[in-house]
Amino acid sequence: MFIQIINGRCTRQDEMQAALERWRTDCEPGADGWLGGTYGFTDDDEFLAVVRFESEEAAMANSGRPEQGAWWEQTEPLFEGPVEFHNSSNVVLMMDGGSDDAGFVQVIHGKIDEPEKAKAMMEQMTSLLHEARPDILGATMAIEEDGTFTETVAFTDEAAARAGESKELPEALTRMMDTSMLHEESYRDLHHPWFRLTLLRHTRAR
Repeated sequence: MFIQIINGRCTRQDEMQAALERWRTDCEPGADGWLGGTYGFTDDDEFLAVVRFESEEAAMANSGRPEQGAWWEQTEPLFEGPVEFHNSSNVVLMMDGGSDDAGFVQVIHGKIDEPEKAKAMMEQMTSLLHEARPDILGATMAIEEDGTFTETVAFTDEAAARAGESKELPEALTRMMDTSMLHEESYRDLHHPWFRLTLLRHTRAR
């Protein structure tokens, strides 16, 4: 899987949502390898998009399409200031990566010292975490070559997520977790996320 994260300041929220609807109509039909996306705005008007493709080659091919270029030319002016992009094909999934039933999404950005160790840790703790935190529907972690990571966590709803945060985790899960390798973490909350999935993958974001 290949993930691209796009973020930037945008106060024209209705126009941005309309632009994404135009993408679905004008660009999605020819976007081979596109798996779906998670979108939303933070409280301080930052727009985030976490877009998933089957491969980097599919994502780059989509970027080169004339209709994609025309759409971006119309959409980029909706941002106030520069737009930031993060790309990674080094991706780990937890619980299939998430669900379009999520009512709350948290996007965590930071640096990681030992990417492969972190990936193994996430894979090992999936079942235990699912039992301890049923409010978590799934997550993806995209890790770039320099250790920058973006983790996107889907929750049933925000109230359940906040309640889950206050619970003590099982000892077995606590022993397994090693947060010392994570640095410079920042958290962005998407209180009202929305999702766009292909018709063949409308039940589960992969």
